[in-house]
Amino acid sequence: MDKLVIDIETKNTFADVGGQDHLIDLDISFVGVYSYNQNAYLSFFENELQKLAPILKKTGLIIGFSTNRFDIPILNKYFNFNLKAIESLDILDEIEQQLGHRISLDHLAHTNLGIGKTAHGLEAITFYKEKRFEELKNYCLNDVRITKDLYELGKSQGHLIVPERATGEMVKVAFDWSERLPMPATLF
Repeated sequence: MDKLVIDIETKNTFADVGGQDHLIDLDISFVGVYSYNQNAYLSFFENELQKLAPILKKTGLIIGFSTNRFDIPILNKYFNFNLKAIESLDILDEIEQQLGHRISLDHLAHTNLGIGKTAHGLEAITFYKEKRFEELKNYCLNDVRITKDLYELGKSQGHLIVPERATGEMVKVAFDWSERLPMPATLF
């Protein structure tokens, strides 16, 4: 079974679809993936999503940042199998469970990796609307790289450093991701 790091970009915003309660009405413009089995970054524009299906079917673990509440529910509507049945490791969920608050991917990357995102999520929608597809692809794949690097750092050292919201104090948030191995899923 493969492990995948996934990030999606959408064509539209919550304002376009009537708010966050209409999450699944958002449409995908691009999906960036890192496959551990292939040791490669993979790109899928909206018209190529069916090429992603066989890769997802061979996946036992999806790794991401806010994937459980954003990426997976939106991506799930594009396939005739249940992506929610695949085990997931959502870095943001794990931080929020321990600290009680969320943090941006950009802030987490700056704090732990000394790097940041190349753009903001809303800019990805602009890239799509302006047909700046190479910028869209590069932006999304950079987020995949950041997420992969955070996962690997957290796995190897057993923690990530997260600023406490109220005080700004740096807190070690411990993880045990060493045992999170891909598990076969029943997708149908």
